[in-house]
Parts: sequence; structure tokens; C-alpha cells
Amino acid sequence: MADTILVVAEQREGKLNRVSYETITGAQAIAADTGWTLEAAVLGTGVSGIAAELANAKVAKVYDVESPLLEPYTPDGFVAALKQFIEQKQPRLVLMPHTYQVRDFAPKLATALDRSLISDAIGYKYEGGRLLFTRQMFQGKFAADVSFAGDPPYFATFQNGAFRGDKVEMGSSPAPIETVNADVAAAAVRNKPDAPFKEAKQAVDLTQAEVIVAVGRGIKEQKNIDLAKQLAEALGGEIAASRPICDSGWLPMDRQVGSSGQTVAPKLYLALGISGAIQHVVGMKGSRTIIAVNKDSEAPIFEIADVAVVGNLFEIVPPLIEEVKKAKGT
Repeated sequence: MADTILVVAEQREGKLNRVSYETITGAQAIAADTGWTLEAAVLGTGVSGIAAELANAKVAKVYDVESPLLEPYTPDGFVAALKQFIEQKQPRLVLMPHTYQVRDFAPKLATALDRSLISDAIGYKYEGGRLLFTRQMFQGKFAADVSFAGDPPYFATFQNGAFRGDKVEMGSSPAPIETVNADVAAAAVRNKPDAPFKEAKQAVDLTQAEVIVAVGRGIKEQKNIDLAKQLAEALGGEIAASRPICDSGWLPMDRQVGSSGQTVAPKLYLALGISGAIQHVVGMKGSRTIIAVNKDSEAPIFEIADVAVVGNLFEIVPPLIEEVKKAKGT
């Protein structure tokens, strides 16, 4: 499996996490530049259907890595299965989406194989036969190009939104699928996870939202957030906020977007009353379409917005809600 890129896709409760397609898009670009072969793998119990879904993408092969001890997810189980699989296949590069789950097991996996991990990359460069990964530093103020030292396999994760999942190249016919039965010893799995903990009913993974309506200081008062919630509901999206709103307790912390919150890349991101501090921008600049509403024509958010609306959000949002409802026939 020399000179092969292996994408480890993520599935949650039997469903493929859509950010896996973003990683495949990035891997396809690297494969095109380097000439390396691209393959994919998915881990779990009874995940042949997910493997078949992945096989529709333009990859040379898909591996269905199975073990009864891979469900529910544990870092020990995943590391044991992937270490065994990677040692056998010897890919040159292993790519994964930078999700909460991957952040949990990837450092342990790289350490188990005595290799390094470049995490949370926002892009790559291939120059003079050398592969570099770009990482943000100092909350997005600077970017550094990082390369691997030592022997492969190399490990890297791509930040959510680094590539467009809808730009993934599909194959002309499904790729072959190989089922791999991982030999995971029961003694290797040292923990037994309970059901995922949610602090509140409104807990949400914003990375999965296709539409996000986010509010900033321009919303002025907590009671005014209801206006943004109405717009989000009309659009079938989720409500989010910049850090000052969550710090004030107006929305729960799981709704925060930015360097100290979640990194999102929805199809549509509406920024209401958000000035556009770099700490917020690094968390949402990968959005496909950005619409910003701010009464300050010099607001930094307008530099990355696809549509910039200069005006009072309290005058703009109510008629927008009505128009959306009319268009949807509600």
C-alpha cells in the first residue's frame, strides 16, 4: 500500500458524518497533485452500508473494518483496530476529519505507532515533492506550513470547512469493498461508555447544521435573540452566537462559534450584528455562503461576506422572516 492515502471516515450511530466527505475532497486534491492512490476506511459494527456509501466517491478501494468491540466507540477499541490495520496496509498518509471523536483517539493512535500528528489543518501545499499542511496559529492571526519528519505513515486531520464536502468527486462506478475483521482483544478496551451526555436539551453539534443564524453584540438584549430564533426556525436552521453572547449567558456555550467554540461550515451562515473579530471569523469562514447584517459599514465581517447588508437588523430581520415564510408557503 505504498504511496497510498487512507481516509478514515467517521460514522455516528450508523450514519456517515458528512464532514468525512470534506476530508475525502481534500484527499482527492492531494492524490491528484502527488499521484498517490486514494483509499478509504470506516470502522464499526455492521457498517457495510456506510462502506457502500463511501464506495460511490472516487476512491480506489474502501475497507469495512469490523469488530463487535468497535460499537460503542471507545478510543482503546479504535486505536487497537486502526493500529493493526495500518501496520498491515502501510499507507503513506492517513487523513481524518478534525472531529471530537478523532481528537479523542488520533493522538493515541499516532503515539502507538511512534509517529507524529498534524492536527486541525486548514489546507495543504505540495511543493518540490514535499507535502506541507497549513495550520492556524494565535487564534487565526498567523498561518504556518508544517511538514513531517521521519518515516511514514503520516497522520493529519483537516478542520471542518477546510474543503467543500459537496465538491467531492464521485466515481463512475462503485469502488471495491474489502471487509477486514479487526482482532480487538476485550482486555484492550478499558472503559465502558454510557450514553452521550448532554448538559441541556438544546445541546447541538453545529458542525452538522446546513443553515446557521448567528447573533453578536448588535442584538443588544437577550430578549431580542428570539427574533434570530424565529429566522432560524423559518429557514430550518440552528441558532448560534459570538463569544460575548455566550459569555453573558444569553445562549448556552454549545452555541458559540469561533476559536474557543465550534468551527462550522454550513451552506448558509447569517451573521446578525456580528462585527467580525478574527476569533469569530476563524470559526465560520469556511461557510459556503455568508450573509452579514450590520449597521457599521466598516465592520470586518463584510470582508468575508458574500452578501453585505448595511442596516439595522431590527428593521431588516422581521420582513425577511415573513418573506421566507411566504416562499415556503407557511
